Amino acid sequence: MKVKVISVLEDNYMYLVIEESTRDAVAVDAAVPKRLLEIIRKEDVVLRAILTTHHHWDHARGNEELARLCPGLRVYGADERIGALTHKVTHNQELTFGAIRVRCLFTPCHTLGHMCYFMWEDGSPDAPALFSGDTLFVGGCGKFFEGTAEQMYTNLTQILGALPKETKVFCGHECTVRNLKFALKVEPENEIVKKKLAWAKQRDDEDLPTVPSTLQEEFLYNPFLRVTEEPLQKFTGKTDPVEVLRTLRTEKDNFKKPKERPNPQAMLAFDWGLFSPFLEKK
Repeated sequence: MKVKVISVLEDNYMYLVIEESTRDAVAVDAAVPKRLLEIIRKEDVVLRAILTTHHHWDHARGNEELARLCPGLRVYGADERIGALTHKVTHNQELTFGAIRVRCLFTPCHTLGHMCYFMWEDGSPDAPALFSGDTLFVGGCGKFFEGTAEQMYTNLTQILGALPKETKVFCGHECTVRNLKFALKVEPENEIVKKKLAWAKQRDDEDLPTVPSTLQEEFLYNPFLRVTEEPLQKFTGKTDPVEVLRTLRTEKDNFKKPKERPNPQAMLAFDWGLFSPFLEKK
């Protein structure tokens, strides 16, 4: 399978996964229909389904238009708030698209209906792929908008962290430089963080994506996956892994806070997609 990384909006990623023998394709988080359709035409593939990680407008706002333009299109997700949803999926449910296999991994926290998608092809030498939405980022994790530190700890350690270490991580946003600057604050002596940050800055300067990383790499520099390590416990003043994670998330939320912050209620409304009907009219 071939994964096309598509940069959209301010810092979002949507993905087109192509089954190369049939030229069928599956989209992940189809936020910008026009851009996705351009790529589909260029690649000469047929869009069969959309996998939506969560209902936020910057991940799901293109579903209705694509469903209208592509009759019979299947839209998968775990939250009734996802537009044009045709197939509600559950944890560990498996889907098949030609040779592509998908395991749905339920990771509630950023939203209570967040689903990640683990993909592979039987018999392929290629590493499997994880589409982690806003649960796991390169060097970070998503905000706890609708969930708890306990949920995110389970997501990162028992669900995503238990996947094969060679798994490629394709996340929902390009925020690697920002995440790794925080990681360096947490672990100033971590040479791997320093090297990854320098690499990410260079990619950013060249306007190139920092995805995918691998799960194995994430355990070396992502503070949210390193909550049992001594430097993380020293930084947070906690020893219980969940409390380390909770404290880290609070510290990250306040990291390099701008002097003038937008109204918190307005920001929540934006993140929850309450402004999307107005944005769609542009």
